[in-house]
Amino acid sequence: MIYSASGIRLPCVPSVYRFSQSSFNGARRNISFSLLLKKDQFSRKIFAQKSSYDSDSSSLTVAASKKVLVPGGQGDGSSSLTDQLESPSTISDDPQVIHDVESEKMQDDEKVEVEEQESVPSVLPNNDEEACAKEPSVPLNRKVSTKKSEAKPRSIPPPGAGQKIYEIDPTLLGFREHIDYRYAQYRRIREEIDKYEGGLEVFSRGYEKLGFTRSKTGITYREWAPGAKSAALIGDFNNWNPNADIMNQNEFGVWEIFLPNNADGSPAIPHGSRVKICMDTPSGIKDSIPAWIKFSVQAPGEIPYNGIYYDPPEKEKYIFKHPQPKRPKSLRIYESHVGMSSTEPIINTYANFRDNVLPRIKRLGYNAVQIMAIQEHSYYASFGYHVTNFFAPSSRFGTPDDLKSLIDRAHELGLLVLMDIVHSHASNNVLDGLNMFDGTDAHYFHSGSKGHHWMWDSRLFNYGSWEVLRFLLSNARWWLEEYKFDGFRFDGVTSMMYTHHGLQVAFTGNYTEYFGYATDVEAVIYLMLVNDMIHGLYPEAVTIGEDVSGMPTFCLPVQDGGVGFDYRLHMAVADKWIELLKKRDEDWKVGDIIHTLTNRRWLEKCVAYAESHDQALVGDKTIAFWLMDKDMYEFMALDRPSTPLIDRGIALHKMIRLITMGLGGEGYLNFMGNEFGHPEWIDFPRGDQQLPNGSVIPGNNYSYDKCRRRFDLTI
Repeated sequence: MIYSASGIRLPCVPSVYRFSQSSFNGARRNISFSLLLKKDQFSRKIFAQKSSYDSDSSSLTVAASKKVLVPGGQGDGSSSLTDQLESPSTISDDPQVIHDVESEKMQDDEKVEVEEQESVPSVLPNNDEEACAKEPSVPLNRKVSTKKSEAKPRSIPPPGAGQKIYEIDPTLLGFREHIDYRYAQYRRIREEIDKYEGGLEVFSRGYEKLGFTRSKTGITYREWAPGAKSAALIGDFNNWNPNADIMNQNEFGVWEIFLPNNADGSPAIPHGSRVKICMDTPSGIKDSIPAWIKFSVQAPGEIPYNGIYYDPPEKEKYIFKHPQPKRPKSLRIYESHVGMSSTEPIINTYANFRDNVLPRIKRLGYNAVQIMAIQEHSYYASFGYHVTNFFAPSSRFGTPDDLKSLIDRAHELGLLVLMDIVHSHASNNVLDGLNMFDGTDAHYFHSGSKGHHWMWDSRLFNYGSWEVLRFLLSNARWWLEEYKFDGFRFDGVTSMMYTHHGLQVAFTGNYTEYFGYATDVEAVIYLMLVNDMIHGLYPEAVTIGEDVSGMPTFCLPVQDGGVGFDYRLHMAVADKWIELLKKRDEDWKVGDIIHTLTNRRWLEKCVAYAESHDQALVGDKTIAFWLMDKDMYEFMALDRPSTPLIDRGIALHKMIRLITMGLGGEGYLNFMGNEFGHPEWIDFPRGDQQLPNGSVIPGNNYSYDKCRRRFDLTI
């Protein structure tokens, strides 16, 4: 792996284990190091001095020794889809108020117009320089104009009565006490947000005040770290001197510093330079990547990532050119992963995905692409699910502007772009993640065992915390606002909604499983809030929840008393196909298949799939492998006859997808490569792993051979 930013390219060593807490207080160099100043020659480049969206990227070609017959019918070996589917008790009573609405962000085409409005008192301390300047601050990567224009108001409807769900499903009346309590708590939090924050619309713009923001006179950096005893901003810009830029803390635990521009008018922190926050915490001195960082990279010879101050010159910022498509009547989703989308054993880039994979997706008949592993994650083999930097797009694949170019190209092709967002848990990493950020166990997460997911080895958010709500709601809005994603697939929602996280529990459909002490009401309320915010501000946006439990009201509007998702992933369908493929043909019961495909709640839409990325991972088997196994390698070539096993496998592979699409739900999903029966599994590069009991799980010597998609094998 090689990473760079505007000129310098950083080869990266794989990180394969959880980092323990340590300090970044190594010897300070007298010469400030900027990631923008030097060039080195490496064999593979992701970031270039000239962004990749400014030039055509070459196509990837791989010579294949054999062309194969595949269970498709198109010239690229894939079946083209038809248009058939188209016909919280812990909330503080005195929550932190950190908004300062001296200005209101408005979007006019791709410019943010700033219009002066009546000021609301802020509890954040203001430096004299800022107070004198009276300059509105804006998030990085935004074009700013002080020209006054008329606002395009966007509002989130007030809470409804929350009673319509009982008309839709009278069975819920038996659990009215729990459901009405849930809705009452939701209404209370909405009212408190209105009272203390100016409404959910303002509350969800935390990125305009926290993290790095810039005005004409300088840069302001704010960080919520109530457990820290002292804090200082350090980086290349001040030679990592912890005594140079000391931060001040307000009564709500927010640390702040203002860095005025240099004498020549340039910003105090150069674009592309490394930054961290140095804190004296109850756990000792520690340097952390800012929680709201917008970009991070892994430097040569280092394992932890470094936060990057990302604020390129205006001429280098990508400007969106194409409107976002309208939401289709039904979704046909192509689930994808940028890094493994190459035919070669490498980490692919946003640019190559844009140029080589998006046209394929469009040609196959899909109307949406769902992209995994966007949020930065230091451990590649986590599939993007152990997030370390929630506001930063993964630097493995390119720059933030490269990602914007990818999304804009998808919109040009008429494709919705859905992001696989992870708000169900976070990486355990201390050095480059949120874990123990301010030196305490209960900062963003629950303390003790409640804050640890024993199976995923990750941290669990405290959805009853005011500032956690601000962080997560703002995170969802950031990706919609800044990158123009068209919606989300929320990962691990079942784990969020229950204190048992859905582990070692068999959901039978009995309503007592959904409305009782095992339900994490605070997490459900967060899901209601985020759906409220998304659908209120972005009416065309799509939200899909990964829920295996079958939670009633999951896909009903929040105003009616529901959780608010547009779709639920119909996860039982894939399990049913695997169950059947283990049986003899004569034991398949058509009635049982039809029941599973059509067994979904009234008025709650589902996205069905025969298989997703889960079935493609090493240790599992895809449908093609279940059907044809090792015969795929010997009897699918054009220069030799096939076998009855291959003929049967190709036929059933198509039929399974046809009936799943026709009966399984109001939307359909396929993981990239599975449409033509990809012959190999997914195995991320990894080393040997030693378990606590002393046993060792063998690795693959950090090989990328099985971490790619062999599109070159199709005919």
